[in-house]
Amino acid sequence: MHFDSSPIAAIATAPGRGGIGVVRLSGRGVADLIPALCRLPAASVLQPRHATYTSFVQADGSTIDQGLAIYFKAPHSYTGEDVLELQGHGGPVVMQMLLARCLEAGQEIGLRLAQPGEFTQRAFLNDKLDLAQAEAVADLIDASTEAAAKSASQSLAGKFSQTIRELVEQVVHLRMLVEATLDFPEEEIDFLQKSDARGQLQRIRDSVDNVFNQAAQGALLRDGLNIVLAGQPNVGKSSLLNALAGADVAIVTPIAGTTRDKVTETIQIEGIPVNVIDTAGIRDTEQAGDEVERIGIARTWGAVEGADVILHILDASLGPTLADEQIVARFPPDIPVMRIWNKIDLSGHKPAVDRMSDATHIYLSAADHIGIDVLRSELLRAVGWQQTGESLYLARERHLIALKAAKLHLENAAQLAAQNDQSLDLFAEELRLTQERLNSITGEFTSDDLLGVIFSRFCIGK
Repeated sequence: MHFDSSPIAAIATAPGRGGIGVVRLSGRGVADLIPALCRLPAASVLQPRHATYTSFVQADGSTIDQGLAIYFKAPHSYTGEDVLELQGHGGPVVMQMLLARCLEAGQEIGLRLAQPGEFTQRAFLNDKLDLAQAEAVADLIDASTEAAAKSASQSLAGKFSQTIRELVEQVVHLRMLVEATLDFPEEEIDFLQKSDARGQLQRIRDSVDNVFNQAAQGALLRDGLNIVLAGQPNVGKSSLLNALAGADVAIVTPIAGTTRDKVTETIQIEGIPVNVIDTAGIRDTEQAGDEVERIGIARTWGAVEGADVILHILDASLGPTLADEQIVARFPPDIPVMRIWNKIDLSGHKPAVDRMSDATHIYLSAADHIGIDVLRSELLRAVGWQQTGESLYLARERHLIALKAAKLHLENAAQLAAQNDQSLDLFAEELRLTQERLNSITGEFTSDDLLGVIFSRFCIGK
């Protein structure tokens, strides 16, 4: 992978005012900038990994700020390169002044402004982190729930990567046996029988299935859910949003068309971030009060297209109407729909869940907060969430795609294994593709490594 290896600098703390702010430099030669940036006693140096209180100075010796300077000597740093961190007061102006001074002092060594994520990219390129761990850095920063933060922290610590490496090791071992059999057919090894290849393959498939299930659950923690409330005007969409949020975040009135645009509130259900989107009531555009409401209805359908689950709100005191069925007909067929019969306090219905062939029907009262807990549970069930004591991997979509592909190649391998030793070359190819897909998650292990494993574990000359 080619990249610009010149030293880089950037403000490492979030934009805005804060108690402290950090300017970080990384790359060859940054240690040489210490005398120009820090006012230190004569002949003194920054001891690696020790915080030193000092003044940060301009080229003319005037003080920019006072704070801590920490030098990390390669390879014992986050990026694996020489790193200098200047920790001062967190005002945006003083941080920009300090960054500008660093870039000025570093002109001779080619110091430049870092690109987004470049410090972590260098950590990956210098083998301080693998791909999954590097992605976990961003996931930990972006975590919106405690459960997501814990899972991201585990991935950053390498738990997910270690699991993937163990899967790769199992695949490599099986590949090793297949390749040896193909290379030395004169040995007349009854490969599938004597090596328990089918048993090994099934154990690998079970392990990949387990990892995929945990990763899919973790993806819910990372990405959250988009729940769209849709229905006719005055069926209680805004009341339901308020009930789920536990606060009056949406205006509720008996006037049709009160909600003109999307109103989004993020809540947590068992640690999963859920974006609940209230939308304008859907009715015929000729009935809409004005152009603003018509635009709101158009945006409602746009929100519906991006939903993970659609909550179709109906008035239980009125029952289904032709307009409700027309709304249902426009819902995307690939998005789960739950029909929420609201206002049971007026209809006399009991709170209940009815899982029918067309959809899950839930009877509740948003105004009286009756049946809300049932709705929360059904939302998690609809997206496949299962509470488990196992640690979850905060997986990304590319991880799930790679695991799905690995599962498919293992399924093909199992079909080939059913043909006994007649298709060992194709069997070996499916294992190679499986390994390739798993490797893409961490960015590790090449075909050259496989040759090393074969030569180290088998006595070829025997």
